[in-house]
Amino acid sequence: MKIIAVVVTYNRLELLKRNISCLKQNKPLSAIVVVNNGSTDGTSEWLASQDSLTVVNQANVGGSGGFYTGIRKACELDADWIWCMDDDVFPRPDCLENLLRYADDKEVGMLAPRRLMEGKIYTNDFQGLDLTHPFASLYKGKLSKMQVDAPIEICGTAFEGPFIRREVVEKIGLPTKELFIFCDDTDYCIRTVQAGYKILYIPDALMDKEKFFSKDTWAERNKKKKWKRFYQVRNSAYLNHRYGKNWAVKYLRGFNGVIGYILIALFTSPFSDAYQWSDIAKFWKAYRDGVGERLGIIK
Repeated sequence: MKIIAVVVTYNRLELLKRNISCLKQNKPLSAIVVVNNGSTDGTSEWLASQDSLTVVNQANVGGSGGFYTGIRKACELDADWIWCMDDDVFPRPDCLENLLRYADDKEVGMLAPRRLMEGKIYTNDFQGLDLTHPFASLYKGKLSKMQVDAPIEICGTAFEGPFIRREVVEKIGLPTKELFIFCDDTDYCIRTVQAGYKILYIPDALMDKEKFFSKDTWAERNKKKKWKRFYQVRNSAYLNHRYGKNWAVKYLRGFNGVIGYILIALFTSPFSDAYQWSDIAKFWKAYRDGVGERLGIIK
């Protein structure tokens, strides 16, 4: 069995070094592919000195573009299983071993590890999708509200350690690179399940996740993350429009989401520099692009 890890990185060299160190402790890992999304912090130079890694350098096309490239490269290298992750998660030494215990079931197309943040369970995994009720969350059966002590079937996980069977990629294709960031993992999971495969969450397969922005004020945190919010609005509107079962889900659920951000920008912009008046129009455009299924980099 050939197992290839795919790591997507951008300007987080120290986290990348820790991630690679943790991956090398996992057996039996055949190779590590690192997709460098145009880093400028010395990552390129460090990667050039690492003979044990397969490195792909490209422009910054976001996490989705990174996983598109990395999974494609792993398939070119004849991977049987592809272990995907960002540079800010750190698999424990027996993580891969615990995932492999469930790899023999041919109905399983993806295995998801459990992430821990500061020792506490961190999860946005979910068991189902609500594609019919516009005022309900898209995500049903969130594991964050459950105690899970044994493997359980889920419908979605993040690109923070999913272990993907090569056959799945051959059947459903590569991630949607035009999403750039956010919802690309949900989209890929939906396509996996719709193709007839199971996704299993494995609580004994542990990874640690880095925590960010913990000491920032509300304004500082939102200034740093604001650019991501536009992708979140657009891509969630895209998901609901593409997979929704009725008009209300296709249009109204995304509208409900964007209105929240518009109101935040409207009421806080006079008192904080986290948002500006111009952001209101940008949020609205993001929603319209999502329901129009117009993707790509947001200018």
